[in-house]
Amino acid sequence: MKHDHISFIDYNMDQLILPMDLEMEVPPHHLARVVHQAVENLDESILLQEYKGGGRSSYHPKMMLKILVYAYAEKIYSGRKIEKALHENIYFMWLSNHQKPDFRTINRFRSERMKPIIYDVFFSIVELLHHKGFITLEDYYLDGTKVEANANKYTFVWLKSTKRFSDKLDDKFRKIVFDIERLLEGELKDDQSSLQENLQEKPVTVEEIHNTIKKLDKHLEENPNDRTVKKAKKQIEKDLLPRKQKYDQQREIANGRNSYSKTDQDATFMRMKDDHMKNGQLKAGYNIQIGTENQFITGFSIHQRAGDPKCLIPHLDFLKSYRPLPFNVIADSAYGSEENYSHLEENNMTAYVPFNTFEKEKSKKWKKEIGHFENMEYDEELDEFTCANHKKLTLKGERKRTSESGYESIKRTYQCTECIGCPFQEKCAKGREKKSIYISLKNVQQREGIRERLHSKEGKDKYSQRKIDVETAFGNTKHNQGFQRFHLRGLSKVSVEWGLVSIGHNLKKMKNLLQGKQIETV
Repeated sequence: MKHDHISFIDYNMDQLILPMDLEMEVPPHHLARVVHQAVENLDESILLQEYKGGGRSSYHPKMMLKILVYAYAEKIYSGRKIEKALHENIYFMWLSNHQKPDFRTINRFRSERMKPIIYDVFFSIVELLHHKGFITLEDYYLDGTKVEANANKYTFVWLKSTKRFSDKLDDKFRKIVFDIERLLEGELKDDQSSLQENLQEKPVTVEEIHNTIKKLDKHLEENPNDRTVKKAKKQIEKDLLPRKQKYDQQREIANGRNSYSKTDQDATFMRMKDDHMKNGQLKAGYNIQIGTENQFITGFSIHQRAGDPKCLIPHLDFLKSYRPLPFNVIADSAYGSEENYSHLEENNMTAYVPFNTFEKEKSKKWKKEIGHFENMEYDEELDEFTCANHKKLTLKGERKRTSESGYESIKRTYQCTECIGCPFQEKCAKGREKKSIYISLKNVQQREGIRERLHSKEGKDKYSQRKIDVETAFGNTKHNQGFQRFHLRGLSKVSVEWGLVSIGHNLKKMKNLLQGKQIETV
């Protein structure tokens, strides 16, 4: 049968087709072009500081950085998959100028070369966004999220258990020493006192166990057939000493944390909100603190503690090493503590951060609770509160409290002595004989300022913007980009990964805005 009416577009695999330059295939305002331009604008000295020169020629760090940033922006996190893309994807080929580093080279550059410079690179991109007018660096929407570490969830070490086992080991060691000394009738006594007396008042150390072994060795040199001492020495040397060394090492690795993972010793076990079992399972992870503006990530830091409140000050202290501190900090009530408010005031930052009862105070139920000191009148001159029944709560004392970071707060106790027979006693004093309140006057003043600020139009606008701004950044990186688990191990390497994720997020956002402007002008 003839098909004279059928025609096809010319398809000839043996004919050379133009253009040969891949750049012609990359559309204007494509993400690959944005990545290329952003990396080209970087100060080259940042990238070159890790190269000493000599030896075999290396791939150019600009090229390596471009393919890594573009890969993370395109949800490609594996070194092998990046290597594959360099052979198949025209955008990777264009960015690499047809160079094809293997996955080992890519992983080595990411893990080693990028470790010391990731923050310099990230904040250089932030400065570029500032220069281009995408951000002002004035408002800082702060929040935290937890990301699972690349660690086995069953290889955990709990420091409470370590301490309990170590204490039991100390007791066992003391008993062995006491029995040996009693058997040898004080032969192991030193010039001052017996071994048992030396060890009774303080925890046993590895050094003390070593000294005990030396003394037992000395005894066995003179009495080689003493089977009881031989058995005790073997138990101390082969069992107690290695375990004591292990417990000491675990405490050193934890460095004040309550847990860590054996497969990623920098990771701490935290309760994950987005656990697939929906039961808040504890998993090894890191706490990521980020600040955003206009949905761009303008700062980040990685923390090993689960709670957000204690991360604000370390985060901002770290931030000012790389960029100017913001004028305004907007965060949720988890960060609303006296210590955090004081730190923001000292650094001339305006806090739009509610305290833990800010939302509750708006309810009618809260306003009817006469036991809350916020619903009592305070006389600053007399330094006393007046309750709903016109009874006075006078100052009974004060005490200083020092936080783990060294911040001192003064807690004052006010007490009413006329509660008995008061019709509001059960409701106000919760069944106690006397109503007492424990407060910091400094924090009370801070809360007054926060109330006034957040009830203003500017405060309402900024705080309502918080969820739109910072939560959008988290939603994009964790849900859209699928980055819910780190692929590298160790705090420094994890910082590199999150830095690349953040740079990719920012450049993708920049590309969308540029593309939007281009469409509007057409």
